[in-house]
Order: sequence, then C-alpha cells, then structure tokens
Amino acid sequence: MRRMTIMVSAAVLTVSLASPAVADRCGEDFGRATLTGFASLPAETFVPGSEPSGSAIGAGPFNGIAAPFAHQPVQGFSGVVNRRDGTFDVLSDNGYGTKANSADFVLRVHHIKPDTRTGKVAVLGGFNLSDPDHHVPFPLTRADRVLTGADFDVESIQRMPDGTYWIGDEFGPWLLHFSAKGRLLEAPIALDGVRAPENPYLNGAQPNIGSSKGFEGLVRSVDGRHLYPLLEGTVTGDTPGDLRFSEFDLFERAYTGKRFVYRLESTSNAIGDAIAVDRHRFLVIERDGGQGDTAKFKRVYLADTRDRDGDGLMDKTLVADLLDIANPKGLGGFGETFRFPFQTIEDVNLVDDRTLAVLNDNNFPFSSGRTAGKADDNEFITIRLSAPLHADKRAFR
Repeated sequence: MRRMTIMVSAAVLTVSLASPAVADRCGEDFGRATLTGFASLPAETFVPGSEPSGSAIGAGPFNGIAAPFAHQPVQGFSGVVNRRDGTFDVLSDNGYGTKANSADFVLRVHHIKPDTRTGKVAVLGGFNLSDPDHHVPFPLTRADRVLTGADFDVESIQRMPDGTYWIGDEFGPWLLHFSAKGRLLEAPIALDGVRAPENPYLNGAQPNIGSSKGFEGLVRSVDGRHLYPLLEGTVTGDTPGDLRFSEFDLFERAYTGKRFVYRLESTSNAIGDAIAVDRHRFLVIERDGGQGDTAKFKRVYLADTRDRDGDGLMDKTLVADLLDIANPKGLGGFGETFRFPFQTIEDVNLVDDRTLAVLNDNNFPFSSGRTAGKADDNEFITIRLSAPLHADKRAFR
C-alpha cells in the first residue's frame, strides 16, 4: 500500500478517514475480476464522408493495411465518457503517434454504443474539435482552424453538467475546454513549471517532461469543483516513476497548488487513464509497453490521496489484473481466462459500484496485441470486481 501527502506550499492538510466499510478495504488487493461483457469495433472503421488521412506515415502495409487512407479512421480510444444511456463518448488519439505525421488527422469525439449481446460497437456519430474563435495563440495546421494531431495530442476527457468538455493534452501539456459540439471556448491552460518537447513556447529552453508524457489522465472531482490532470511522465528533478496529480479549480480557472504523487510500480510503466471514485479515491490504469505475449503488466489500481504513513505517496490497492480476468461464460469466444493484452489501454469508467468499463487505444494501424500481424480492433469490455468500491453516488453522474 502506497501513501501520499497533499501539499499546499509548505503546509500539509489533514483529511478525515472514509467510512468503516471503505477503510476496511484500504490496502487489501481485490480478488480476481470477471468478464461480464465484450464488444469490438473493427480496426478499419472510418468516418463517413471525411477527408483522406495518413499521408505522412508511409505506404506500409502496416499489419496488412496499406496507407494513406481515403477517409479519417475512427482510430484508437484515448478517453471515455459514460453518458448513462447505454452510449459513450470516446476521444480519438492524436492520430499516428507523433506531431510530425498527424497533420492530416482531425481530432474528434465519437459517440458510440457498445452491444455486449451482439459483441459489436456501433458508431452513432460525433464531432470534430475546432478553434474558430482564435483562442489558440500559436499557429494551427489548418486555415479553417479545425484541430489536428499536429496541433494537440488529446488523451483524456471529462464531460461537465452543462454539456461542455474538458480535455487533457500532452503537447503543452494543456487543459482544453470545448463546447458540446467541439468548439474551443477559451485559451489553452498550461501547467506552471511543466513543458513538453512539443510546447511552442520553449524558446530554446529545455523541456522537463518527455515527449507525449503530458496529461494522460483527467479526473473530475465528484463535487464538480475541481479537475485533476495526471501526467504520464516524470518531471525532471522528481523521483523517477513519480507522477504529478495536480488540482485545478474550475471556478477560479487556476491550479490550487495542491499536488498528489502517484508512483509507478516500475519506471518503465505508464498510466493510461484515471477516474474519481469519491473525494479521495481514484481508479488508475497502469501498464507496461508490451503487447500480445510480451504484455506482462496491465492493471487497474485504486489510488487514495490520504496519507496514512507520511511517505508522500498515494496509497495503491490492486483492483483488477487485466491479464488475468475470469471468463467462465467464454465471452467473446475466448477461454476461461481473458487477457486484455494491448500496448495502450487508455480508458476506464464506472458502470456501477462493482463494474468497470475498460477500452483500448489500438494505435491504428500499428498495434497488434490481440493477433500478431493483424491490426487491433477497438475493444470494449466490462468487468465485475470481486468486491464493491463503495463509490460516492456522484461518481456515476
């Protein structure tokens, strides 16, 4: 079990404990999770009537798929919002992995409906992200100000009660606020003291976080007052493997100075997503970089901000091992043990107090974790935990 402190300048805040039912589980790993639903979206799914894409990735073929593409691929899912009506909003990644090769990939939020009875995911529609009001102060790729993977690397998303979206970016890193239809509403908000190699304001200075190591996770507090963006990489000068989990006040539009620390189990690991369970606890995906048979570490942890032993780190309780999920009903045509062996698993969401939805980012067309030599589909699974989380009811809004 890992611990953390909450820091406000030099002060340390003391926070009361949770209810006995929650406190009794703190530090105890949950048992084996069970697969309760499986659905997938074919890798070669494209946005109808959209523009060509993939001109800068080479001809391939990549896992049997030639480039460029006649239309925009739906691509991998790097963030998810549960709309509580059986449908989800999912955020496509920045395109093809780098700023240099993703200028013709349009950033987009898709509206999907997974059906675990048929095993299929339907794409119901979606919207592109754009900045027609010129809130972005640096030059964009397109004259029409539709945003591309050369402008931002969007990795995490939260939907607010007013229907707007907050999205976490890795190139700044920045927080981005969009309307319900994808129109940028205000200037990108930087994290003081942290700059990625892609940040246009380096002006010759050295970046202090790795490429594509910005806001991989973005949590909305259960009371709706704060956002908690979680960096994927360690800031220069911090302990290797320690990730900053900062608090942003939505009312003040400013960071509060409070910061938590999430420590990876290995410095070679990365986080994939995060979501609130209650005021103090968050679910975090932690993973290695392997896929298929080389995937050894794909887990969901319950991370707690309360400091029980004063070591300055978040408590960590293993909730689910995504490489060892019970599958007694043989869902998806798999055996009694189900593995989620993808390189990038970047989506976790609360379905109910014992059920999580987990989705992968298929890095189209490059990843082949399910079947060697075949481009990964986008998979949507639900897993039932061995015990309830005792989540705050507001976490299901």
